[in-house]
Parts: sequence; C-alpha cells; structure tokens
Amino acid sequence: MKDLKSINRLIDSYARLPSVGRKSAERMAYATLNMDEETIKEFSDALLDVKKKIKQCPQCGLYMEDDGCEICKDTTRDHSTIIVLSYAKDAYNFEKLNSYHGVYHVLNGVISAIKGVGVEDLNIASLIKRVSEEGIKEVIIATDPTIEGETTALYIAKLLEEKNVTVTRLAYGLPMGGHIDYADSMTIMKALEGRKKI
Repeated sequence: MKDLKSINRLIDSYARLPSVGRKSAERMAYATLNMDEETIKEFSDALLDVKKKIKQCPQCGLYMEDDGCEICKDTTRDHSTIIVLSYAKDAYNFEKLNSYHGVYHVLNGVISAIKGVGVEDLNIASLIKRVSEEGIKEVIIATDPTIEGETTALYIAKLLEEKNVTVTRLAYGLPMGGHIDYADSMTIMKALEGRKKI
C-alpha cells in the first residue's frame, strides 16, 4: 500500500510533543482524520492562537496573554520573596496551593552539559539584577532534584552569596502517602536532611 504523505506528516508532528511515542502519534493522527472539519478548524485555530497570543513576561518570565503580567503587577503579593523556577509552567503548581503569595523568576531551563545548555542560555543575569534592584529578601530555588537542577541551584546560590539575600532550596524527600520501603536511598537521605522538629 502506498504511503499517505499527509498522515505521515501529521504523525511526525504529533510525535514531536513530549511523552508522545510513535504509536500514540499514529492514534492521534487517525483520530484527527475522523474529526469533522469544524473541530479541526477549532483545533488549528487554538494552536495558532497560542503562538500569537501567549508570551513571556519580560520581568519574571511567566506566561501571559494580556499586556502586563498579573503576578508582577499585583501589589498584594510579597515582592520581597521570589521562587526561581526552571520553566514557566512550574508556577501553576505553586499557585494551586493558594498559600504562596510571593513572585517568580523563570530560568527557561537548567544547566545541562549533555544538552549543551550553559549559564549564558538561562535567565540568570536578570535574576541577579532583580535581587540587586527590587529589594528581594529571600530567593527560593525550586529547580527539579536532578543533577542538572542541583547544579543550577548551586550555581545560583554561589552567585548570590555576596548579596544581602537569604537563599533557600525547596525541601524534598518522602511524598505524603508514600512508603519508606519503596523510596530510593537519595530520597531517604534528603528526607532525613530536611527533617523538622514536631
């Protein structure tokens, strides 16, 4: 049977999405083929809209659709506390808590020799500038507990040593509802290091 170029192109496009393998991309492509034209137009309009309307705040790096970042311009938030994130999408988990009322700073990645991401590729210089100019008292580093995340966190902490600011790292360890016998040794070690008095 002759290859269907349009379907293959769509499969290749879906396969570019994170966590989507070839089989999943294939299923999505054939599901798209079965959609009516109106649904497909709505789908394609939504994709184009995201690229046209969503941009990053020039100050903190969070995603915004309108002019001005709602978090940066919110005067009720604590602008002296800042959470440093690897990616803008990470902020939504903190916002769901309804208990953090500070601001954010997005690095747009982590230092990774394997992926060729260096310090100059990240939004670190503007973080240092914000700490110097905005009266920030605490920087909470919330990069993932991976080798790259740890490297990035240590690099930022080192840069901020000379500044008059408290630098903290998110605690990590055993998840709520988890069992110690399922945890790896690094998780147990970090949980032990982050223990608190009760």
